[in-house]
Amino acid sequence: MERKKYPIGNEHYEIYEEVGQGVSASVYRAICIPNHEIVAIKIIDFERHNSDLASISREAQTMILVDNPNVLRAYCSFVSDHNLWVVMPFMEGGSCLHILKAAYPDGFKESVIATILREILKGLEYLHQHGHIHRDVKAGNILVDARGAIKLGDFGVSACLFDSGDRQRTRNTFVGTPCWYTLKANIFVADIWSFGITALELAHGHAPFSKYPPMKVLLMTLQNAPPGLDYERDKKFSKSFKNMIAQCLVKEPSKRPSARKLLKHPFFKQARSNDYICRTILEGLPTLGDRMKELKNEYKRGISGWNFNVEDIKAEASLV
Repeated sequence: MERKKYPIGNEHYEIYEEVGQGVSASVYRAICIPNHEIVAIKIIDFERHNSDLASISREAQTMILVDNPNVLRAYCSFVSDHNLWVVMPFMEGGSCLHILKAAYPDGFKESVIATILREILKGLEYLHQHGHIHRDVKAGNILVDARGAIKLGDFGVSACLFDSGDRQRTRNTFVGTPCWYTLKANIFVADIWSFGITALELAHGHAPFSKYPPMKVLLMTLQNAPPGLDYERDKKFSKSFKNMIAQCLVKEPSKRPSARKLLKHPFFKQARSNDYICRTILEGLPTLGDRMKELKNEYKRGISGWNFNVEDIKAEASLV
């Protein structure tokens, strides 16, 4: 089936509200005027973030070529002034991180987690088969559409093993998000570590070590035993779930399962349909735009309430 064409040029799109924000980009709900279709537009400001135009444009092109129901593809991309615009499907449910913060601060129940993680594993299996490492698997990059379909998004730090030159060398640098990060990030099983951390994030509502500064997280990842579900504290979760996470969070990369092998784990037998996700975690939620506004308001309230106590600052510095 021939793919629908999307026009190049910002004059063909009308932007509505902001629905997502990251370190290097903002995401907006918009309408593609010629197609009369609601889309998401990710806008990356190269001047503001000192980004590498060539590498990010290449990532956008990779997203356009994606052909898997569990990986978010791009419809088109183009440069406007000093911005790169990436036009994508609008995932009305938002990210799992948005949903956790809005309604499930203590995490999802196990059947929901199994359903979400199974879909993400399918996406990872596809990427790995095609030579890609995602390198930033986390709840904030797991997106849900209005019908409960789950997609893995954000190729912002992904790497392709078939590339060469500068991009191949930069694959060994520090990228991704510290709480989900594993230091040997140039092989596919790096994504499996992040996948295991994401499972804990979905179970508890936050990632392990999330309250610590980034450098402290890296030190704890190196020095401490791998995190996991506690057999006493996490009694509501099954032994199968605990075992699946333990298989992902083995420090020796060669001992972690591939995405394909992990899909056969008994834990995923309880995974349900997209409709189940829609009924279980999306019904009754505010719109994505309203949730984004509320998160921003909480952030502002947090800043205004900061206590810049010298002893507190020293104590945090000692954690690093």
